[in-house]
Formats: sequence, structure tokens, C-alpha cells
Amino acid sequence: MQKVFNLAGALGFLMSAGILVGTAVVYSRIPSITKHYMGELQTELTKVMTDMVPAKIDDVMPELPTSTGPAVELPKSPF
Repeated sequence: MQKVFNLAGALGFLMSAGILVGTAVVYSRIPSITKHYMGELQTELTKVMTDMVPAKIDDVMPELPTSTGPAVELPKSPF
């Protein structure tokens, strides 16, 4: 009977140690796991937004100027 209790105690210790090590490993990996899922979410949201925004917006937008006019002259300082 003593052997059964010793085996149960050893198994209990191993389970507790395994849970402690597993928790420490998972806790240390949380930033990388979060970064991975945030990257996937960002990619998915980008795909959804590009599908939602119609291509007609480019047709409506005016052309940007290619050159600028002359510089504006500053007023003369009285000092």
C-alpha cells in the first residue's frame, strides 16, 4: 500500500511541475502569439477594406499639380 501512495505522490508532483512549466512557457510566448494574430487580423481587415472602397474614387479625385507658382514675397520688416 505504501508503494501506491508513493506513486500517487510522485505523479502528483510531476503533474504540478508540468502545469507550472507549461504555464511559464505559455506566458512567455503570449507576446509572439498576440503579434501573430494581430498580423493576421490586419491582413484580413486590409482585404475587407479594399473590397469595400470602390475603384471609382480614383476617377473622382482631381489630379495633383506637377509644378508650383512663384514664391510669395514676404513683407519688408520695419526694423
